[in-house]
Amino acid sequence: PGQVMFCTLNTHKVDMEKLLGGQIGLEDFIFAHTKGQRKEVEVFKSEEALGLTITDNGAGYAFIKRIREGSVIDRIPVISVGDMIEAIDGQSLVGARHYEVAKMLKELPRGRTFALQLTEPRKAFDMIGPRAGGGRGGGTQLGTGRGTLRLRARGPATVEEQPSAFEERAVAKVDDLLESYMGIRDSELAATMVELGRDARDPDALAQALDSQLGDFAFPDEFVFDVWGAIGDAKVGRC
Repeated sequence: PGQVMFCTLNTHKVDMEKLLGGQIGLEDFIFAHTKGQRKEVEVFKSEEALGLTITDNGAGYAFIKRIREGSVIDRIPVISVGDMIEAIDGQSLVGARHYEVAKMLKELPRGRTFALQLTEPRKAFDMIGPRAGGGRGGGTQLGTGRGTLRLRARGPATVEEQPSAFEERAVAKVDDLLESYMGIRDSELAATMVELGRDARDPDALAQALDSQLGDFAFPDEFVFDVWGAIGDAKVGRC
């Protein structure tokens, strides 16, 4: 398990839009991407924004989720989506959350060179093509294909329907707020916050729920209030 960087659903490719999150379809395949070649790259920070979006696997590994076209990082071919960020200038980041890594990169002064220690996912499954459909023929039918297996940090896993229109609207709104307040986009985190806030009766109840499950983020009060408003807007269908 210590070799696994992240997992993708239904594709062997390093596709950050297919990352394993909180929901698994009953007929999904899971591909584990393990550690491959290590590399060290010197980066000259010529602009304030490096053009990286960073996520993590929740188990101590932060990696590159997206590289903006034309950005500082995009001009360095050896750096790729899926690379794990092990260290910056020799300072280990194993165990850090993605927002901590993003903050450290953002605080590096413009006009200086720094070293990124990276590990890329192992190249494998090159001969595997995309899935052509559902599971194998024969055997017992497990579900309709619309059910999802919801994993929770506390309590048992449950089979639920696909996200509702409310959930999709709310997650999109909260993801926008995460980018506005914290400089990150993380749909999985946004989905967790929506689930915690779905039944909260007021902003204080939402704050308590967030503190109990996501206390490490130390969300400011104004952010929690805006999240409460975004969830409320999504419930009544306001865009």
